[in-house]
Amino acid sequence: MGRASAARIVAEGGKVVLWDLNADALAAAADEVGATHVIALDVADPDAVAAAAAESAKRLGRIDILVASAGITGATVPVHEFPIDSWKRVVDINLNGVFYCSRAIVPFMLENGYGRIVNVASVAGKEGNPNASAYSASKAGVIGFTKSLGKELAGKGVIANSLTPATFESPILEQLPQSQVDYMRSKIPMGRLGEVEESAAMVCFMASEECSFTTASTFDTSGGRTTY
Repeated sequence: MGRASAARIVAEGGKVVLWDLNADALAAAADEVGATHVIALDVADPDAVAAAAAESAKRLGRIDILVASAGITGATVPVHEFPIDSWKRVVDINLNGVFYCSRAIVPFMLENGYGRIVNVASVAGKEGNPNASAYSASKAGVIGFTKSLGKELAGKGVIANSLTPATFESPILEQLPQSQVDYMRSKIPMGRLGEVEESAAMVCFMASEECSFTTASTFDTSGGRTTY
């Protein structure tokens, strides 16, 4: 989703800096997207995030948009069997990483009196998926964090919203057993998984000037699974 959103932003005249843990994937994405710059980092490292934010601001001249889309699923097991190290890693990336990114980027937006923050959550954060407690909890945290952040920034020209997609075709599915993917598909009234372009289109609206009177909220791309 990050790559698809970046590609659309560039196609519409924007400049992007891509962050990712996988340096090889970053290099490939940079060529595909036409990125201004790429930075390999772990979003669970607050010092690395702060350094990347400063470097991005230098490369771009200003920062108007933050799309926080990094995420992992963690183990697919019941709570009483859930590995503690997996729980911590999921929360570190999916929730703490979102916090670190906003903490580092918001000052640049406040300086300019303008910004759009898009935090990618999940329908799992609204409903909870069985055998995915860490993922569900972390995404619920993203929704709550974004509500707080959006209200803090309301009236300052900086808007923050979260996106709650249902399962869509993505490399993250490689981290899940097929039974879990089948379960999540069965919960979608449209009877199919989403396409990344559908969520990327919503991301780009949320990141645009046109999204000017909705903040601290969630936008849904779930095929009818969640309607609240």
